[in-house]
Amino acid sequence: MSGACSTTPWLLTAEVLAWAALLHLAVGIPLGWLLARGRFPGRELLDALVTVPLVFPPVVLGYFLLLLLGQQGVLTGALPEALRPEIVFRTPGLVIAAFVAGLPLMVKPVQAAFKEVPPALIETAATLRAAPMDRFFAIELPLARRGLAAGLTLAVGRGLGEIGISLMLGGNIVGRTETVSLAIYNHVTDGNFACANELSLLLAGLAAVAFFLVKRFGAL
Repeated sequence: MSGACSTTPWLLTAEVLAWAALLHLAVGIPLGWLLARGRFPGRELLDALVTVPLVFPPVVLGYFLLLLLGQQGVLTGALPEALRPEIVFRTPGLVIAAFVAGLPLMVKPVQAAFKEVPPALIETAATLRAAPMDRFFAIELPLARRGLAAGLTLAVGRGLGEIGISLMLGGNIVGRTETVSLAIYNHVTDGNFACANELSLLLAGLAAVAFFLVKRFGAL
């Protein structure tokens, strides 16, 4: 492994976090709303599955995802060989790692924010014959925006520091799947403490900014 400081991990990390943030918005908002408003069989199971990344060892969770998404995995292996996506040891694997690690931190604040929306406002809009989607975008989503912003900040911050799942799905290949957090680990292993210190200080600064933003959005 090279001992020189490189910008490649930062560029890769930015790409991974951008895609993960889009997934958090696309999946986290509907999940948060569903858990806040929905009453359906299996709701508690869904809630538990969303919470799993908070309590499960990341390396073990990454191993389970590897068994599912590897080329011969349970999910990908069921597809015709020509249609099997290349996920493991590539950028998509890192995106999934960041997404899974941060999902509960996205969903829970969003869920709490939707629960705080006064039901009377939604009922009034319903009596005025506003369509469900209109009620969601005109009333619920704007009122829940602070929780959404806080959740997204926490989720992206969690993805920034992700190592365990990324090791399993990304493989820690220098120059290809080495994120900033993995680069710190590699520099420490190589004895390149100057780069490890530099990257650690930068990550600590980003963590401080994320903490300020979460405080600003009123989630803590």
